[in-house]
Amino acid sequence: MKHLQKFYKKGVTFLIIILIGFLSGALGSFVTLQLYQKQVSQATNNTTNTVTQTSYKNENATTQAVNKVKDAVVSVITYSANRQNSVFGNDETDTDTDSQQVASEGSGVIYKKNGKDAYLVTNTHVIKGASKVDIRLADGTKVPGEIVGSDTFSDIAVVKISSEKVTTVAEFGDSSKLNVGETAIAIGSPLGSEYANTVTQGIISSLNRNVSLKSQDGQAISTKAIQTDTAINPGNSGGPLVNIQGQVIGITSSKIASNGGTSVEGLGFAIPSNDAQNIIKQLESDGKVTRPALGIQMVNLANIGASDLRKLNIPSSVTSGVVVKSVQSNMPASGHLEKYDVITKVDDKEISSSTDLQSALYNHSIGDTIKITYYRNGKEETTTVKLDKSTSDLES
Repeated sequence: MKHLQKFYKKGVTFLIIILIGFLSGALGSFVTLQLYQKQVSQATNNTTNTVTQTSYKNENATTQAVNKVKDAVVSVITYSANRQNSVFGNDETDTDTDSQQVASEGSGVIYKKNGKDAYLVTNTHVIKGASKVDIRLADGTKVPGEIVGSDTFSDIAVVKISSEKVTTVAEFGDSSKLNVGETAIAIGSPLGSEYANTVTQGIISSLNRNVSLKSQDGQAISTKAIQTDTAINPGNSGGPLVNIQGQVIGITSSKIASNGGTSVEGLGFAIPSNDAQNIIKQLESDGKVTRPALGIQMVNLANIGASDLRKLNIPSSVTSGVVVKSVQSNMPASGHLEKYDVITKVDDKEISSSTDLQSALYNHSIGDTIKITYYRNGKEETTTVKLDKSTSDLES
């Protein structure tokens, strides 16, 4: 019996020890949890009350290129004189500069600073017919511009401004070294100076594209252009196309927005910088570009009707070329070409249109000799012509 009482006492003591241990552990866990929650609450409050801001300077090759040239990019604003109805029944042109209206807006880039003057290049179609030109600098300042010269065929024009507030001059790159796929950046004023200094980026899509357009007065514009998918819109015309080094590699000129009713994206064109520089030099020195002339009037063979085609008596295989309508006396073509001759090649290069012929001709200088392939009375013939006259010698 004593043994049972002793065993019972030990068991009760053991249970009491276990119970005390359990209660101590529970109490300790409770206290620990309360302390942890208090610390978390304090940390949350501290985080809520303190906002940390980290500033980054996100600079890359594109931003560096843009920063190098952006202050040389300008908006070109042209004005036209107002036509007002006179009380005497005649229309009068108001030449008061205060009443002139904005005719168009484009872009340009300053390429030279010389003493008190600075020079910028833009497109001829931007300044064509302008009675007045203003230039909006990158900082928003407007200064008057003076047209030094323009050339319709290449669509290049030069404008002179005061150099007083010009801080940056762009650097030309070598457009003959371009590679398809390399970065191309356009800077300009799409839709006008309200969006001045707009930057878009793409790539060089192709080189040496033949782009032939007509100016507003019907004259041919023909260039071997750089093709790019960089976003280009009206108002970008005349602005620079820039490489990743921040050099001007082209002068933005045009885009194709639709083709036969089909909308087109990413087909923009720029005049190569090497070609632009050659034109710029002539415009600076002479105010115009002097080019050789043949002295003929012509029409595209593709525009000739079926009955007239039969009269030309050319092989059925000849479907493109240029028909000579007349030959001016005392000009290079006189004695070599005749009325109704069909020109198909110049220097063995295919000629499909009058624009092709002009392009081939204008790639030469005064004094050069060219070989012309043509059909006369159904027979293919060739002749060599010395280009000893210029476009200024043509009959008006």
